[in-house]
Amino acid sequence: MAQADTVFIWEGLDKKGSRIKGETAAATEVLARAELRRQGINPLKVRKKPKSLFGGKKKITPKDIAVFLRQMSTMMEAGVPLVQAFDIVGRGHENPSMRELIMSMKSDVEGGTTFSAALGKHPRYFDDLVVNLVNAGEQSGALEALLDKIATYKEKTESLKAKIKKALFYPTAVIVVGIIVTAILLIFVVPQFQDLFQGFGADLPVFTLFVIGISEFLQSYWWLILLALAVAVYGFREAHRRSETFRRRLDILSLKIPVIGEVLRKASIARFSRTLSTMFAAGVPLVEAMDSVAGATGNALYREGTLRIRDETAAGTQLQQAMRNTDLFPNMVVQMVAIGEESGALDDMLDKVADFYEEEVDNMVDSLSSLIEPMIMAFLGIVVGGLVVAMYLPIFQLGAVV
Repeated sequence: MAQADTVFIWEGLDKKGSRIKGETAAATEVLARAELRRQGINPLKVRKKPKSLFGGKKKITPKDIAVFLRQMSTMMEAGVPLVQAFDIVGRGHENPSMRELIMSMKSDVEGGTTFSAALGKHPRYFDDLVVNLVNAGEQSGALEALLDKIATYKEKTESLKAKIKKALFYPTAVIVVGIIVTAILLIFVVPQFQDLFQGFGADLPVFTLFVIGISEFLQSYWWLILLALAVAVYGFREAHRRSETFRRRLDILSLKIPVIGEVLRKASIARFSRTLSTMFAAGVPLVEAMDSVAGATGNALYREGTLRIRDETAAGTQLQQAMRNTDLFPNMVVQMVAIGEESGALDDMLDKVADFYEEEVDNMVDSLSSLIEPMIMAFLGIVVGGLVVAMYLPIFQLGAVV
């Protein structure tokens, strides 16, 4: 088993005798020194880079992978040999974990492994779609052009994911803050009023008694509520990870949520179009492409629909008719696909569809806050305002009696 590369900090002299320093990745210090000499550097000091005291290695994010693919595409289009491109991109990366990953793939390629096979050794970061597209580029001799399309595909899909997260984050954050504020009022503020009410010597309104009851329950069983919440979150995560049926029902339910469901639906159509366009550009046959497209849609309903399209097209049905039969795609999308099939420019038409729906998602996310904010504010106003009214209602009644 190959030894994992370690990052070394070095100081040395270049060919002109000037003192320089930097970082390099190698399996051992000896190999690090040998690599520096190969580059024309006389190493004076070489030592392992100390680990960070705050959390160790930095994680590799999908954005890191998208940037790596774009850099490799740019390097190869400029005529830089593959191994040298790995070297330049790897040594210039700020993320040590990403640098180690790139240098590991460089070592594989230097040993005779193909680019696609080197990527395939790291399925956590490079899915089957990317690996298969790179392999198609290697087989066709158009790796540079295809890498550009793959890089664009990853950039677009990651941008789309970021927009969806943004759409979901705002309402979730506001509701969570509202729940925390309500809990603080019930646990710490309501008891102060309760002590005040005990000196009134009169019956309290039913609404006030109801709020006081909730407050007393929270004070006595807050630990039980937190435990139940933790169990619910854990159970949800496990069910989502283990149960295909649960994930499917959740995906179908998410499409029915007002406003957000429409964002998710358009995002799935954009992913479908973008992935299929990229696969077509790589020369992958339609039926074979559909398996990768199904996995990229991000929603169980669209995944099942894509697999039905695959089966129908394999039986001889036109793509646009198969898409119409699923009843998942708007008429505009089906018409664009039909024009693409008739003109022989299906990948270009799918690209235009993907661009349109990505822009639609972008616009909807930007306007989402203005659409949801009134509903959230009304909800919080009713909850917090209800607590305030419940606490002041006895005081108002007492004033009316006086």
